[in-house]
Parts: sequence; structure tokens; C-alpha cells
Amino acid sequence: TSYRKTDAYAHLYAKYFRNSRSSIIIRSDYYALNTGKVSKYDEIIKQFSDTINWDWRLLASLICQESRFDPDVTSWAGAYGLMQIMPVTGERLGIDVTSSPRNNIRAGVMYINMLHKIFDPRIEDEKERLNFILASYNAGPGHVLDAMKLAEKNGMNPEKWSDVEVWLLKKSEPKYYNDDVVRSGYFKGKESVAFVNEILDRYEHYRNILPERSAKEEKILAKR
Repeated sequence: TSYRKTDAYAHLYAKYFRNSRSSIIIRSDYYALNTGKVSKYDEIIKQFSDTINWDWRLLASLICQESRFDPDVTSWAGAYGLMQIMPVTGERLGIDVTSSPRNNIRAGVMYINMLHKIFDPRIEDEKERLNFILASYNAGPGHVLDAMKLAEKNGMNPEKWSDVEVWLLKKSEPKYYNDDVVRSGYFKGKESVAFVNEILDRYEHYRNILPERSAKEEKILAKR
């Protein structure tokens, strides 16, 4: 395609395919480049992304970030599966997150929907809001809400991610995590800020190499 001849494509290709530190990401994205797919879970991802009005490629990028599409991976903290859901969180949602990749994604999407209920009334701009939801998926909403309060208290915009991420990073400093407006205490925000950036970078990559198709086109391709 013409996109593959652009500087933007060359930059993304170098970032994901020539970066020796990104070997796991390379394998996943190389699959997309050659087959038009992100993972073997694409159809499930598409089904569940519709329930939260997300582009399926965005949800796929989050899942890649969390698990590299490994359905059996367990974190040091006990989070499990494709969307790295804590089993206790799954229990609260009425789902055994270890039972199948589908149920793991289902639980993850239900959690995302809960985050939407928290941030949709607080942040009007949809693009800005997405940053807050992604950060909260990693950090938990309490820490992000704290950072919003710190931003507002210090004369910055609590609905603008570039302002709020500054205060999420500062939540590792006693001066700020002991502030009266803070409710969730100490937090090292560097990972969560990187989490947001990496998911959105990969999403942009997916959008460029995997153009969105209509439902009719998907059905035609599925019959081939």
C-alpha cells in the first residue's frame, strides 16, 4: 500500500521490527504484518470491543501490552491471562478468569466498562478520557483520581492527560502522596505513563497496517 512508502511507516517498522529490545512485540506485530491479524483471538476481541464501543485494534493493543497474547501468563501479583485480571476481581464480576481466554477478555472488558462509568462523567473529551482509562487499567482509578486532584490544586487542568500525568509521576514523592487531597497514597507512576504511551503507539501502528473493514467485508473474507 502507499502507506508503506511513507516516513511514518519506516519509523514504526524500525520501532517494532528492528528494535532488539522488543523481540516479543516483534513476533506479535510481525504476525499482523504478514497475515492481516494481530492474534488468534482477533474474533473474540472484536466481539467484546463492540460492547464498550472501542476499536478492536485498541483493545488488541491493550491485550498485547498486558500479556503478549499469552492466555496462561501469570504476573508476580497473581493477575492472570490475556488481560491480566486478578482472580478476585473476576469473582466480583461473577467470572472465572482462568477458565478460558474468552472469559478472561469478558472480565477485562467489564472492568473497562466500570472505568468508563468513573471517567465518562468527569472528562468530556473522548480522546483525553481514553488516556485516563488506560492509565487506570494499569494503576487503578484511585491513583489517577488523586493525580487529577493534585493537578487541579496546583493550577493545572485535571481533564488534560499531559497535565495529570505530571502529578501521577509525583505521587512517589512524600510531599505529594501525603497531600490532603490524596486518598490512595504512594504510587510510582512511571510504569502507568509508559503503559498509556505504548498502547497508543501500538494502536496507531495497528490502525495503519490493519485498515478497519466493514462487517460485510469481514464476512466475505471469512468465507475465503
